[in-house]
Order: sequence, then C-alpha cells, then structure tokens
Amino acid sequence: MQLTAAALASIRGGVSGAVAFEAVEPALRPGVQALGFQVLRWLGRAEALRRQLAKRTPPPAADALLCTALALAWDSALSPYEPFTLVDQAVEAAKRNPGTRAQASFVNACLRRFLREREELVAATEREPVAQWNHPRWWIERLRRDHPRDWQRVLSADNIQAPMTLRVNTRRSNVASYQAALAAAEMQAIPVAASGLQLLRARPVQELPGFVEGECSVQDAAAQLAAPLLLDGLRSAATDGAPLRVLDACAAPGGKTAHLLEVAGPDAIELMALEIDAVRSRRIDETLARLGMKAKVLVADAARPEQWWDGQLFDAILLDAPCTASGIVRRHPDVRWLRRESDTEQLALQQAMLLAALWPLVRPGGRLLYCTCSVFREEGAHQIDAFLAHNTDAGLLPSPGHLLPQSGGIARGVPDNALGDHDGFFYALLEKQPR
Repeated sequence: MQLTAAALASIRGGVSGAVAFEAVEPALRPGVQALGFQVLRWLGRAEALRRQLAKRTPPPAADALLCTALALAWDSALSPYEPFTLVDQAVEAAKRNPGTRAQASFVNACLRRFLREREELVAATEREPVAQWNHPRWWIERLRRDHPRDWQRVLSADNIQAPMTLRVNTRRSNVASYQAALAAAEMQAIPVAASGLQLLRARPVQELPGFVEGECSVQDAAAQLAAPLLLDGLRSAATDGAPLRVLDACAAPGGKTAHLLEVAGPDAIELMALEIDAVRSRRIDETLARLGMKAKVLVADAARPEQWWDGQLFDAILLDAPCTASGIVRRHPDVRWLRRESDTEQLALQQAMLLAALWPLVRPGGRLLYCTCSVFREEGAHQIDAFLAHNTDAGLLPSPGHLLPQSGGIARGVPDNALGDHDGFFYALLEKQPR
C-alpha cells in the first residue's frame, strides 16, 4: 500500500508511470504496478470521495495514501482485498512512514467513516463526471465532441485492462503453428489481424514459446495494421528491382520497424529507422537483435532532414507521430492524469511540422502512412484534413481512420471483428501524385 501510494504521489508530481514504478525494487514491482494501475483507473472516483470526507486537502503523501485506499475500496466487486483489510493496511502504512505518521489518525478517521457510509458517499459522487468516468473533465468534453456517439463507450473501455496480443513472426512461423505451440504450453489464444494472436490470459514474455528466439513479439492488434497498410502492393521506383527504400521516422521501441521487415522480407527492403532519443534508440537495436533483423538505426530528429537525409527519395515513410497517447490509456492509465488540455494543441503542431518535413522526401507514386495512438480528432482526422488542403499533390488512399478502443474494427477499411479487442489508433495512408 505504501509503495503504491508513493508511486501515485510521484505521478501526481509529473513523473510518468513507467519511471514511478521502475523505482520499486524488482521483486515487488509487479504487485505494486498492478495495484497502481487499478488506483489510476479509479482515481477520479477516489478524489471525489476524499473531497466528501475531508474539507481540506491533506498533505500530498497522506492524500496519496488516502486516495489509494479509496480507489481500491470504493467498489467491493473490484477490490483486491476486503475493505477492512485495506483500511488496516492504509492506517498501518501511515504510521510507518515518517512523512504521513502525523496524519495517521486522520487517515483512519476518514476511512472508517467511508466504511460506515460507503453507499451514501459513492452515490453523492455519481453526479461528478470526473468521478463517474475517471478522466479529467477536459478529456471527457473533448471525447464527447469528437465522438458524440461513442464517447461513453471509449471512456468505459479505458478503465478495462487491455489484453495481451502477440504478433507472429511470419518469417519463422505462421499463426496456426504458433497458436498450436501456445496451446501445448497451456496458453489459449484467438487469431486477430493478419498475423496476430490475442491471449485469453496475459503471461510473462519469458514464458512464451520461442519469444527469446524471435518467433513472436508483443504488439496490439491495431498497431499491427501499420506495416501491411504501408507496404501492400507498393513497388520500388527503381527499374532494376532494387529494394524498397523505407523510412520509419519515429521508430522506438522498434515494434513497427521489425514488422516492416517481416512483411517485406529482409532482401526486399532498405530500411532506415530514426529516433530522436538516444536511450530509446537502443531499444530498436535490442528489438531487431532478438528477431535476427537489421536496419540502419540513427539517432536523429525526423523534422530536420538536412541533418540525416542523403538526398534519395523514399518509396515509403511510416510516421508514427508523437501524440497524447489517448488511445492507449488502458495500458498506461497514468497518461490521462499527466496530460494537460494544452498538450493536444502543442502535439498537433509537432505532428504538422513532421508531416511538412517528411512529405518532400516521398517519391512521386510513393506513400506516407501517418498514424497516432490517439482518439482525439485534432491529432487524426483534423490533422490530415489540414494537410490535404495545403498539399495538392497528396491523395488519401483507403485507410482505417479513427479506430476506437475495443471497437472490434468497425471503422471503414477494416472488417468487423478482425482486430478483436484493441487500442485506439488513427491511420491515414497518403500517396504522392505525379506532378
């Protein structure tokens, strides 16, 4: 309880969940992260309950501990422990921590009152949208505006744990064979996307058959659309049958980079992968090494081609642009509490800058696939509408557009139920028209 509350306090201070949970010692990290994710999914409710219980906000450490307990205890059907056990653990944690010891009696009084009046207190918070949906108010309003028919379903989906989905390396196996290998290891999975399998129960990657040897990768079904969408049917501009020149512009951690190589084959593609962050760039190398693949990996800013481009046009560019990550909050529930409303506008400007910088690098007849793991239209449909209005040599090819979490692939261009249970994404496939 104390470690989970400490992680929450760090996230409230602006630290990402990945960093906050990384600070926990390895032996305890899985349990703390599991509890922490549950707390983050119900933090809006917990904060509303705390306001019912205390007129003044307690000091940050005590407030984090109190909200942690309330998030875990507010719904008995979702609670990992009996309510009285949670209260006892929270009070004991408050007593043991020098930073919260002075508030131990306060924490105890609030939580005991909560146990006595739980139904009334929860009912009182139902009128608050942030408590009901467990997202910031601006996020709720943006979704309501962007997806008037689906916003409630998206918000509900965000509070459900995402499934574990695998991408089978078709250079080494096939979906049916790998599904059989999983079954032999007592792991049940259903096919999704073109080469994916969705596990019915998540397992550590070390337990997956052939994972270390590169037979599969962990990748959401919606993310698996990128490589085939960009490459299917594309031919090199060279008349001598030379490999496709392909750029993965924002490549870390390398999942889509590897998938491009799997789809095209190592001899049919000349792949350059860019990543502006040197630490994250190393993850691309690690991903490719595990899968036994190679690409030219550069630490560089995709928005400044003059620093890395050799002057030869690309047949295809994948731009998986930086975004709010509003489509993957099931996997990263801290994102909704870390983002600010102004972030969307700033990221949209960055996305437009990347599109403007990379489009001149596409050869006539070539393609650029723009994608984000966002459900906000400012980072998707509106971004592409503005781009097409200012670039008359760009044509929009059939693309999925906005894929909403757990939508089952209902967006245009994707057959119903082909993707199973997936994250939120946006895809727009652009083709450069000959002048």
